[in-house]
Amino acid sequence: MNDPTPSLPIVHDLAQGRFEARVDGGLAHVDYRRVGDTLHMMHTEVPPAAEGRGVAAALVQAALDHAADNGLKVMPLCSYVRAYMRRHPDTHALLAPAARV
Repeated sequence: MNDPTPSLPIVHDLAQGRFEARVDGGLAHVDYRRVGDTLHMMHTEVPPAAEGRGVAAALVQAALDHAADNGLKVMPLCSYVRAYMRRHPDTHALLAPAARV
């Protein structure tokens, strides 16, 4: 996997509850539902044409940065988000009390 592109324009669509980026093949996004002070990270999707370029990682990191900046916890319900957080122990402080990675 290549490193995430720092110039990837990621937009926080608060109304839709997701972080998204226009990429080759369409729209990549990580969806969440806010429950109290916790972001329930539900789903990550990247068009096949953009896979393997760090797009999903950049989207998840943007969501985790948002959680950290706003004093929120994270419940990683999406398998990709769980795997990402497992690979990045520095994100474990964001885990909601009942969360597992």
